[in-house]
Amino acid sequence: ADTDAGKTDVRIQYKISDTVANHVGCKVGGLPDGEQVMSGCLANEGTITIGGTSYTYSYNPTTDNNNGRTLQGFSLQAKKKMYDCGNGCPYKEHNDFFLYYGVHDYGDKWVSSALSGSSTSFDNFNANFATYGYEGRAEIAKKGSAYINVLMYVIREFRDAVDDCKLGKTKDNDDAVVAWDEGVAFYAGSLEGTDGSGSGKLIFGLADKRCQDYRTCGRDGNELTGISKINYQMFELFTTGQGQIANGQCDALETTTNRIAQLMFVPVIQGSIRYAHKVDKLGNGEKAKAEGAIFTAAVLPLVAACSPEAAQTIASNMQVGADNTNFAEVVQAYESQYSCLGISKSDVGMLWDHANSAYYPDASTLSSASTLSMIGASLGAIASAVLTFAIM
Repeated sequence: ADTDAGKTDVRIQYKISDTVANHVGCKVGGLPDGEQVMSGCLANEGTITIGGTSYTYSYNPTTDNNNGRTLQGFSLQAKKKMYDCGNGCPYKEHNDFFLYYGVHDYGDKWVSSALSGSSTSFDNFNANFATYGYEGRAEIAKKGSAYINVLMYVIREFRDAVDDCKLGKTKDNDDAVVAWDEGVAFYAGSLEGTDGSGSGKLIFGLADKRCQDYRTCGRDGNELTGISKINYQMFELFTTGQGQIANGQCDALETTTNRIAQLMFVPVIQGSIRYAHKVDKLGNGEKAKAEGAIFTAAVLPLVAACSPEAAQTIASNMQVGADNTNFAEVVQAYESQYSCLGISKSDVGMLWDHANSAYYPDASTLSSASTLSMIGASLGAIASAVLTFAIM
């Protein structure tokens, strides 16, 4: 982009490669010293040529190399990219969160308040982090970044792809294709490898962790190890959506995106219920309480949009500083809204007692697992410009 006359600073973007592990040779940002990569950074001083004109420059490589995208930025840009963006905005999921919390940057406020040990000032489900030590606050910051900021931005990328599809931007590296690929990349992250056997930190990794707690791993969702049923379903939907973009099937793409958005919150609900059990039945302390609170924060606005009463039941049991946590009440409140949320008991499963090879008592208030028709078919591996990832 052009730079205004008289400016003494210029922004330069480094080239990237398709190799995820070494996608850029300059990685500084907020990384710890031991994880920074400086070999590909511009030298601290030198000359650059722009439009045939040479300019001398100087800067501090350790402080002036900034990420164009950050986990915080996903939340800070939410109003612009999920509410005021025109076309299909406001996007439903973000709008439900906005209506519940009363602010657009709810994710950043959760994380920043936890880091500073201060209180939030939402319309609902507030937290006073002065009551937590570093252990609890760290859990809020880590999981809030991944499962509020990133999760909502993943949905934004898919809904943006739908908008771009309807504008006819569906070929090669047109906007719809790029947005869809980025959604898949942000869902999986860069640590899962090419077959899902890695140890990721984002939503793909969360789904694989939680399936071990609910016996919902495997293609049929009846195993205790391996890739989660949710992730198998997700990548079938990702592949289906890729084909729909290529064929300009924008209405069908929107239906696929709606299903993706519904399933994406299943591991978050599983997390909330799991930590309700840890606090109520196992007597776990601050760490479990904090994890329960942040998993709940990452889905509660959707429950509130279905039933304010059910949301209040969950909130009173799971909020930071809750006087009491009743596992059975939390389970019942969630299960009462599964249909409204577009999911089923078979999606979420029931909390599994590994020691006794059985489901925990009070793990469900539903007599049988209801099912929903799944959208899409397994078409193989999805190839992304950002990430190549296949579940075989």
